[in-house]
Amino acid sequence: MAEVVVLIGTRKGLFIARSSPDRQHWELDPPLLKMEEVAAVGVDPRTATDGSPPRLFAGGTSFVYGTRLLHSDDGGRTFVGHPADAVKFPERTGTTLARIWQITPGHRPGEMWAGTEPSALFRSVDGGETFTMNDGLWDHPHRESWAPGGGGQAIHTVLPHPSDPDDLMVAMSTGGVYRSGDGGASWEPRSTGIRADFFPDPMPDHGQCVHKVARNPQDPDQLFAQNHGGVFRTDDAGRRWTEISEGLPASFGFPVLANPHRPGTVYVFPLVADIERFPPGGAMAVWRSTDAGGTWDALTDGLPQTGAYTAVMRDAACVDDLEQTGIYFGTRSGSVYVGIDDGVSTSFTRIAENLPDVLSVRAATVA
Repeated sequence: MAEVVVLIGTRKGLFIARSSPDRQHWELDPPLLKMEEVAAVGVDPRTATDGSPPRLFAGGTSFVYGTRLLHSDDGGRTFVGHPADAVKFPERTGTTLARIWQITPGHRPGEMWAGTEPSALFRSVDGGETFTMNDGLWDHPHRESWAPGGGGQAIHTVLPHPSDPDDLMVAMSTGGVYRSGDGGASWEPRSTGIRADFFPDPMPDHGQCVHKVARNPQDPDQLFAQNHGGVFRTDDAGRRWTEISEGLPASFGFPVLANPHRPGTVYVFPLVADIERFPPGGAMAVWRSTDAGGTWDALTDGLPQTGAYTAVMRDAACVDDLEQTGIYFGTRSGSVYVGIDDGVSTSFTRIAENLPDVLSVRAATVA
C-alpha cells in the first residue's frame, strides 16, 4: 500500500512523517541521525520501480562524522552512510566540505547533483554512491567575488532542465543564478534584473543574494526567485528577471515553490525584512499567485494568526507530485504543516510540532 512520506531535516536530527495518500492523518517516526544538522534531504523518484520505494537522501553534519551523505532504500526506516563520505573536495581546492545544502536527481539514469558549502557542485552517475566535483563552476572567474550570506556561502538550488540533460541552473548566496548549457563544462551568470541593494550598483549581472529559485515544470524557461529583497520572475531562462513583489505584504523571505500541475501557480513565505525576520504582524501565511506573480492571495486557514514570530528557511518547504498538490513547510519553532491546494480552498494541518529548528523538507510517495 502506498504512503506519503515527508522527510524533515532539523538542527538536531531527521524526522519522518507518514500518511496515506489522502494526507489527512499523520504519524511521526522516532528521530534518526540524532544530533546531526540535516540541512538537505532529497528524493530520487526514478528508483521507485517494481513496487520498490524511491531512494531517499539526507545530508547530515555532526561533531563525530563531519558532513556526510546518507541514503535509504527502505522508505526511510534506515539510512546508511560512511564517516568518509562520497562528497569530498579535491586536494587542489585547499578546502573541506562544510555542509550539503541540496540533493537533486538529474536527467540521465543514475545522475544526482549535490550543492555544497562552500559553493560547489558535485555530480554522481551511480545513484549517489560517489560524487565528482564540477570543475567548470569551481574555476569560474567570478568565484573570488562570491561571499557568504547570513547562512553561509553555498549552492542551495540545483535545477536540471526536465528535457535537456545538458541544461542546468544553480543559485547561491551570495553569487546569484548561473546556467550551463553544456553539461557543466562552462557557466554564465543569469541574474540580470535581480536587485542587490547592498552593492554600489544595485543591478549587477552577478553577486545577488538569491535565497531560492523554483522552475515552472510546464514551462522550463519560466523560473521564480525569492531574493534577499524582492520576488522575481524570468520567462527566458534567466536572461532577464522582472520583479513581481507588488501585492505581497513584504518582499523578503526564503523559499519559493512552483505548483507541478498548474502553470504559473507559485508560493512564497514573506517576512518583514532582513532585520525583522518575522511574518508581518505575527500572522503566518503562505502567499499564492495563480498568474505567475501578477496578483497574490494569502492562504491562512489553519495557520496561527497571532503571535507567530517564526520563519521558514529556504529549503524547509516543498510540494508533492500528487494530483491535488500538497504544500509542506516547517518552521524555525519546530512545527510542520501540510495544505492540499485544489485551486479553490486550501486549509493547513499541523503534522508535527515541538521539533528542533526545521531546515529542510521533502515529500515522496513510497510503496
